Amino acid sequence: MTVDPRLVAFIGLAALLTILPGADMALVTKNVLSIGRRRTMATIIGICSGCVIHATASALGVSAILATSATAYYVLKTVGAGYLVWIGIQSIRDAGKPTLSRTTRHQALGPFLQGFLTDVLNPKVAVFYLTFLPQFISPGEPVLRRSLMLAGIHIAMGFVWLTAYAWFVDRIGAVLTRPAVKTWLERVTGGLLIALGARLAWERR
Repeated sequence: MTVDPRLVAFIGLAALLTILPGADMALVTKNVLSIGRRRTMATIIGICSGCVIHATASALGVSAILATSATAYYVLKTVGAGYLVWIGIQSIRDAGKPTLSRTTRHQALGPFLQGFLTDVLNPKVAVFYLTFLPQFISPGEPVLRRSLMLAGIHIAMGFVWLTAYAWFVDRIGAVLTRPAVKTWLERVTGGLLIALGARLAWERR
C-alpha cells in the first residue's frame, strides 16, 4: 500500500492546528461549566456543522468571495466578532449564578446554535479551508472530492478533540465547580471570548 505523503503531512499539521486554543475551546469550556458536558455535545456538533458549511463552500469555490471581497470579509468578520463578544459578556454576567437561572437564555439560543454561529460567522475558518487545503491536493487530482475528504478529516479531528476536552473539563468538575473557582473560570472564559472577538474585529486578513 502506497503512503500518500501529502495526506500524512496534512494529518500532522491539521492535528496541531486542531488542539491550539481558540474560540471553540473557550466556548466548550464555558458551556461544560454552565450547562454540563452532555448538553455541550450539542455545541460541539454545532461547531463541526459550521466547519462543514465552510468546507463545502470552499470546495465549491464560494469562499473565494471572502478571499477577494474586502466588504464581504469585513461584514462577516464584524458580525462574528460581535457574537463572540456577546457570548463573553453573557458568561461574565452569569458567573456565579445558579444553572436554573440560565435555562431561558440557553433555550432561546441553544447550545447547538451557539457552536454553529461561533464557527459559521468566523471568516477565518472559510479562508483557512480555501488557502490551506489546496496545498495538499496534487495536480490532476479531483479537487472537489479531495477537498471534501481533507475537510472531513479535519472536522473529525475537531470533533474527537473537543469531545475529549469536554470530558476532561467535566472530569475535573469537582474542583472546577466549586462556587469560587467556577465563578472565576466563567469570568476568565468570558474575558477570553471577548478578547478573541476583539482580535477578530481588529485583525487584518
